[in-house]
Amino acid sequence: MTSILTPLIILDVQDAIDQPRWNGKNNPGYLAVIQRLLAHWRGNGWPVLHVKHDEANPASTYHTHGPWNAIKREVAPIAGEPVIVKQHNCAFIGTELDALLKGMQVRRVVLTGVVIHHSMDATVRAGKALGYEIILPADATTAVPVAGDAGKSWDAASVHELTLAILAGEYAEVVTAEALLVG
Repeated sequence: MTSILTPLIILDVQDAIDQPRWNGKNNPGYLAVIQRLLAHWRGNGWPVLHVKHDEANPASTYHTHGPWNAIKREVAPIAGEPVIVKQHNCAFIGTELDALLKGMQVRRVVLTGVVIHHSMDATVRAGKALGYEIILPADATTAVPVAGDAGKSWDAASVHELTLAILAGEYAEVVTAEALLVG
């Protein structure tokens, strides 16, 4: 399922995700899963790309000059691994990600990161529209609770499960990390 032409993309895994605004995450082991995938990709010499969110709004935990903007040390890039900086919810909008993937002659990517119903959803949908095959390891991402305007709330596990169900098939191939590690 994976090959040298299937980059691993790590999206928005920054210190910001551990701030109180993002409390209530499901799948607390998502970071360890991403670390396993990252070690596997690096061990095979396969391409790894990091996407870092730089938010202009100073109130955001992802604020460009804020104290939590750094990529988490557990998945920090090493020499030769590109870092794509985004300012929008989608990693393809206003960035060089599409050009970089085209330059690598890539048609398929493995997407990991946070948060499944925010930037990951937007990136999956845009990537599919651009013609990429998106592989989405469900256990290498997380969700947070969602509260609607009418007062209805959904817990993070339900949000995660529903978002993956919506993306599966039409937009992405939803798998487990284990399938990628042994496949």
